[in-house]
Amino acid sequence: MKVKFKNFFDGDHRPRILVVGDLILDEYVWGGVTRISPEAPVPILETRSETLSLGGAANVANNLVALGCEVFLVGAIGQDERGDRLLGLIENRGIETGGIFRFVHRPTTSKIRIVAHNQQILRIDKEDNRPITEKTEKKIVEFIKQILPSVEGVICSDYQKGILTPKIIKSVVSGCRKHKKRVIVDPKSSDFSLYQGVSVLTPNLKEVDRSVPIKISNEEDLERAAEYLLSLTRAEALLITRGKDGMSLYRNKEKPVRIATEAKEVFDVTGAGDTVISVFGMCLFVGFSHEEAAWLSNMAAGIVVGKLGTAVVTLEEINEFLREEMLRTSHTVLTLDEIKKVTSLAKSVDKTVVFTNGCFDIIHGGHIEFLQKARALGDLLVVGLNSDASVKRIKGPSRPIKNQQERANILSALKYINYITIFDESTPENIIREIRPDILVKGDDYKIDEVVGREIVEGYGARVELIPIVKGLSTTNTLEKILKSNRSGEKTRP
Repeated sequence: MKVKFKNFFDGDHRPRILVVGDLILDEYVWGGVTRISPEAPVPILETRSETLSLGGAANVANNLVALGCEVFLVGAIGQDERGDRLLGLIENRGIETGGIFRFVHRPTTSKIRIVAHNQQILRIDKEDNRPITEKTEKKIVEFIKQILPSVEGVICSDYQKGILTPKIIKSVVSGCRKHKKRVIVDPKSSDFSLYQGVSVLTPNLKEVDRSVPIKISNEEDLERAAEYLLSLTRAEALLITRGKDGMSLYRNKEKPVRIATEAKEVFDVTGAGDTVISVFGMCLFVGFSHEEAAWLSNMAAGIVVGKLGTAVVTLEEINEFLREEMLRTSHTVLTLDEIKKVTSLAKSVDKTVVFTNGCFDIIHGGHIEFLQKARALGDLLVVGLNSDASVKRIKGPSRPIKNQQERANILSALKYINYITIFDESTPENIIREIRPDILVKGDDYKIDEVVGREIVEGYGARVELIPIVKGLSTTNTLEKILKSNRSGEKTRP
């Protein structure tokens, strides 16, 4: 995952993604309200400016471009001035427009939002939802067939404005199956049978509620609803967005994954779903797991809702957000699952993860110097701390002197350590396999061949570093000195 994100930042790899769906022109009228109309009890908006932005599937394409992708957009617009403006905005973003066709009998779909003092007070929709003609439908199907072999995946953005007909959806699904591509759908229809055969669906909670014969009152009901939809659509995963409650990821025969919202401040949720499917789709298409893609898309949504109006998120913003989150949660004792998520995200933005382990029973100067040097080798230092039971097996029944919570608290206070995880096993091999550190560190009182986990890290291309330790400083030596001092004191006592 580290290499994939590094390629995005360096511009070495631009995923080619096909976006199919309803194209919408988002219009914003910005102003202020200081008085009420004498004609009716309504506010008078004093207009200050007007802006245009990409909406619907066009906003999905815009998000993908901001993430460094090459995007082919498929949809239709009217033979009107709004259509010309929308097409101009799309072209200006560098989005391929060969799959955009012009309606003859329908206007361009637009949403006009009236905003006063950074608060949306009214929305005006201009649209015609009549089915598209067979001629337009045929043109879209033919374009999809031509372009599918050259892209890495397909995102369908359904706003129920008539583009994603059953025939077009079927064409996308069959084409993706033929060329071994994934297709992700943001659904709007309550009939999820239309989406049979897609790879992943990203509905919100309201869309799930109206599409299942189950009253959703709690987590158990939602899990049953997800199982129903997975069975109905034969999808590999279902990512349900839940507003302030974050997201839930469901996969066949796997435990649900709950992801808490990452939003710091919410100014406008317009287009947040477009950002989610864009980031999730891009990550999935280039090899991220469902869970990794979901975590990153959740973070991206947390960024975009902090912006006003239809907005996008960039890779640089995701990188900065991850950095802030890691700093915010550093010096924390985490479970192995939590450590896996943190280190996975850190490596995705080119952070070097260093790992070491030990009992750290009585912290001394040698420990401090060792940890300082270990941290200097990378961006993130994770310490595996032997549990009390593990220490007893290794050191004997009289150890540890301090319990695992005390030892963890002391380590947490050290600025060189980012994260700590406690393990019960005698060796940290399981942790090493799970988090796959870039560098495994031990003291030079070990030989390379004696380092537990060396074969694991070298097996996936990482390395082992031996750090010089301070001679004569160890917990065992410290304890012997204390005991010797006590015995000496007893002998001289009158």
